[in-house]
Amino acid sequence: MPKEKTTKSKKVEEIGTSRELYNFLFEACNIIRGPVSQDAFKEYITPLLYFKRISDVYDEETQAALDLSDGDEEFAALPEQHRFVIPEGCHWEDVRQRSVDIGSAIIGAMRQIELANPMTLYGVLSVFSTANWSNKNVFSDEKLRDLIEHMSKRRLGNNDYNADLMGDAYEMLLKKFADLSKAKAGEFYTPRPVVRLLVRILDPKPGETVYDPACGSGGMLIEAVHHMKNDAQCCGSIFGQEKNVTNAAVAKMNLFLHGANDFNIMCGDTLRDPKILQNEHIAHFDCVIANPPFSLKNWGAEAWKTDRYGRNLWGTPPETIGDFAWLQHMVSSMRSLTGRLAVVLPQGVLFRGNEEAKIREELVKHDYVEAIITLGDKLFYGTGLSPCLLIIRDRKSEAHQGKVLMIDGSKILTPQRAQNILSDDDIDELYRLYTAYHEEEDKSIVVSLAQIAEKGYDLSPNKYVKYHKEAVKPYAEVLAEFKAAYQQMVEAEAKFREILNREAV
Repeated sequence: MPKEKTTKSKKVEEIGTSRELYNFLFEACNIIRGPVSQDAFKEYITPLLYFKRISDVYDEETQAALDLSDGDEEFAALPEQHRFVIPEGCHWEDVRQRSVDIGSAIIGAMRQIELANPMTLYGVLSVFSTANWSNKNVFSDEKLRDLIEHMSKRRLGNNDYNADLMGDAYEMLLKKFADLSKAKAGEFYTPRPVVRLLVRILDPKPGETVYDPACGSGGMLIEAVHHMKNDAQCCGSIFGQEKNVTNAAVAKMNLFLHGANDFNIMCGDTLRDPKILQNEHIAHFDCVIANPPFSLKNWGAEAWKTDRYGRNLWGTPPETIGDFAWLQHMVSSMRSLTGRLAVVLPQGVLFRGNEEAKIREELVKHDYVEAIITLGDKLFYGTGLSPCLLIIRDRKSEAHQGKVLMIDGSKILTPQRAQNILSDDDIDELYRLYTAYHEEEDKSIVVSLAQIAEKGYDLSPNKYVKYHKEAVKPYAEVLAEFKAAYQQMVEAEAKFREILNREAV
């Protein structure tokens, strides 16, 4: 086991805010800009940040053990003193001392750390070893040395940055990665104001379980943990699955950097091969939350027809549009009585026909739908489809049974030049409309299941919300007003000419 590493001969700068840390981390992106496209920044900076954080936390734990044991180095090196094991020669400072083949050293260190921590780091670091760390046509030793030295300017331990500050900085970095990658961003990043709104609506309580079947970078799960004030009962209650192996690794790192403990993130195709099971059946959760891929193609319709887990509750959606497969999987994942879900889907799920219409009809008839919220355009990365939120409960409150709240939030947003956002005020307004659960002109209405049936089970709020209409004046009245205004203009012009002629004399 390595002894505590020191950097007395090299300057280590102090910083204090998440914004400063974000700026520092993004400077690392600028170092690799050129050899690495901006779409791939996440795959290089994320594992380095994680590697550095683990090493610095290890040093802090070593020093704490030394202080406790009056300098007993053997005691300080015991695995019991550390959250993670760092094998000999695999510490950040070991890599930092290398002058040649630095890329290979990075890969080797990350692989060995993962192997030494199979229960906590399996599949987290090795997925990044496919990056071109060791390809000197991409990264020269000099370029990697510059990157390592830059990252070495900051200590990133818990004493330097608590989990909230570290997590906030990393969220800023993920947002920047999303801004840079645009079309590719939607698969790993959901705008955080939308996440906050969904979690606020679900209101998870300490001790309740939370599940995201398409967890991306883990933002929804992290927000749920924050909502529960990082309560100790969150341990073991956070679950997620993600198909993309890199994004699954990022989710694990993101949760770790935010201070979450004992979470369960699985890698795999949720629709074809759900990993979060209980006694070989789909596991049930108090809160289910997701922003799955919009209108996913080739999602596995053929196997769904005879789904071994019984998730085809009301039928099989088209192979070209997987939205209702995600929705049925999430409904199947709700716990009896306490279960509720919030999902982001394209607005097409509210009105499309054929098989989707049949599934939507059954969803409504079973009285699962509590609220529908349509959002405005240009809020999400990588899609031109307008989103909506479906709020579903296994057992709605007595006051809400047989009813659905429709909210038209298409105008509740803050326009931006490149991409619109939901401000804090926008989120507050949407949440107010949800909790009020009543009719407001231009914004919301509560309708009965019978009223929805009358409209062919179309769930589009704009088919139900009552909009303000200006009274239309009769043509004769408008014409008379125009003539009167025209006569006033003629008289004013004549008076103006009279004044000009008088001045000329």
